[in-house]
Amino acid sequence: MNTTISNSTLSVSIKHAGAELFSIKNNDNKEYIWEGNPDFWGKHSPILFPIVGTLKNNTYTIDGKEYQLPRHGFARDMEFQLIHKTENSATFSLASTTETLKKYPFKFELQLIYTIKDASLDIEYKVINKSDKKMPFSIGAHPAIALPENFENYAFEFEKEETLKYYLLENDLISNKTKVLETTRNIIPLNYSLFENDALIFKTLESKSLTILENSKPYLKVDFEDFPSLGLWTKEQAPFICIEPWLGYSDTAENSGDLFEKEGILVLDANKTFHSKFSITIL
Repeated sequence: MNTTISNSTLSVSIKHAGAELFSIKNNDNKEYIWEGNPDFWGKHSPILFPIVGTLKNNTYTIDGKEYQLPRHGFARDMEFQLIHKTENSATFSLASTTETLKKYPFKFELQLIYTIKDASLDIEYKVINKSDKKMPFSIGAHPAIALPENFENYAFEFEKEETLKYYLLENDLISNKTKVLETTRNIIPLNYSLFENDALIFKTLESKSLTILENSKPYLKVDFEDFPSLGLWTKEQAPFICIEPWLGYSDTAENSGDLFEKEGILVLDANKTFHSKFSITIL
């Protein structure tokens, strides 16, 4: 099933499977979200929960007991329930089950709230710890922005001029190797060679927004005030770019395996609620 919300400027569609955003269209019916062609990548904008990235050996421990989770967790592969809808907003919910408890021993509810405001789509995450104990988790976004023109016609414009140090992946884990993106007035022209070693992973950024330029003109902006980390990713010759606000990232090779000790992990107290939000604005 799908749900569509709209206002006078945008129309937004979300799959109930994974509560996954798969369409943002403007008044001219122009599509801004990647179509999901499996020849390149068969998703559009999956939710990353309860981990972001990859665990060492896909394994972690809680109180000495081993559990396994796939890359980016399980929420993106589960059916969400639509629990509230207005013309311009929709709220989806995923609750823990006996099956999730086998992989992740915490009772939770995860809500995604999509709200259109003018030419922006706000995407809010609400994580509710329904356990009687502290709950470690990560959460992140993975929206793929459609780039209909030649890839080299686009560029990133970071909000602030800063040293853009990113970490390299080795076997899907965060290595100690870093590189710095060279910018001209905080602008980076896009080319596929930037991603020849997979995603660019920024553990911290001063910038809290990133604008895509198309032929030097503003095309789309992602604001991520609540997210300290960011991933940027595409595949060779694919006509999309992923701008991924994260709270957490992959394990390092040195990781102990204890989820509470994982670098970048969040810990939510019993019966408490966590909120974070980012937005996509059509320019």
